[in-house]
Amino acid sequence: MQRALALLAIVFGLVTLGAGGSVLLGLRDPGYTVFMPLLTFNSIMGFAYVATGVAGWNSASAARNGAALICLANAVMLGIVVWFYLGTDEVAIQSLRAMSFRTALWVALFLGFRRVA
Repeated sequence: MQRALALLAIVFGLVTLGAGGSVLLGLRDPGYTVFMPLLTFNSIMGFAYVATGVAGWNSASAARNGAALICLANAVMLGIVVWFYLGTDEVAIQSLRAMSFRTALWVALFLGFRRVA
């Protein structure tokens, strides 16, 4: 279970880096308004996702702690995204959905690593 959770975190981190990096580098247009603070945040967090997954390969407690920090950071960013979504036209609904998914996934990873630890 621990290594499955770690692998999920690593793969999700790599996908996040690929998706964010391709837009940041201008290689891909997502087809909706890009909220640059969110794109930058998610691209940076991709490294944290991978690092937490790598740590989780051998240490569930280290991954639990990393996942807790990621949950907190994602929840704060989700709040910011919701605030901008409700108050401006700078955030697309796709960004709100994606950030909600990221937050939920990392809550699940945290709970999984907590159980294993």
